[in-house]
Amino acid sequence: MNIYLRLKQHAILVLVAVSLMPVCMRAAAQKSVSIPVSIPEEIEWTWEVRPPHPDPKLPNVLLLGDSLSRNYFPEVTKDLAGTANVYLMASSTSVGDPRLPREIREFAAMENVPFRIVHFNNGMHGWDYTEAQYRAIFPEFLRTVRSLVATNSGLIWATITPVQPKAFNGATNARVDARNDIAQTFIHAAHIPIDDQHALMMQHQDLYQDTVHFKTAGSNLMGDQAAAAIRAQLKE
Repeated sequence: MNIYLRLKQHAILVLVAVSLMPVCMRAAAQKSVSIPVSIPEEIEWTWEVRPPHPDPKLPNVLLLGDSLSRNYFPEVTKDLAGTANVYLMASSTSVGDPRLPREIREFAAMENVPFRIVHFNNGMHGWDYTEAQYRAIFPEFLRTVRSLVATNSGLIWATITPVQPKAFNGATNARVDARNDIAQTFIHAAHIPIDDQHALMMQHQDLYQDTVHFKTAGSNLMGDQAAAAIRAQLKE
């Protein structure tokens, strides 16, 4: 085989390899992080509460989360009486599920009030989504929450609380830690204050009601800390 033919064949192979690179890269990306789809749990729910007689002179505060937020909502409401009108949107729909941003937008449209503070967390559901999927969709979740307030100073992120070893649906403390780390990467970059509920409840593991929820005393501790974080942010 002469040198011209060898060079020609080599050039053809290089061109084929280069042309296939974008396809291979897309395939690898799709394999590592699939396009998010809804993975419903056996029981799906939303729990929305508004103050019965909101004071138009007071700022509006929203707790956005899951059943943990729902459990400490009464304590936050009590602590902030006379300081803020406290709303709640709790849902089993998780970060990772493309339904969540839509649910948040629909809730905001239904309430149709300006929120001065949104204290948000979402972490005790969605264990069928990988951490890679959680990371991939977290920016959209954050953008949606961000749209509810005027500035980032109106946001407070609450870390995901620890679980017991026999937690259900795939929840483990290793995965809780991983998701807290992922979330805080985005939260720190956006300069959003953090209410470290995880650190708080690591000190009160005697107060579990079940494998993920806490007794009333534990929920009240969480509510007191959330209310303190909100009150401090309202002063800024």
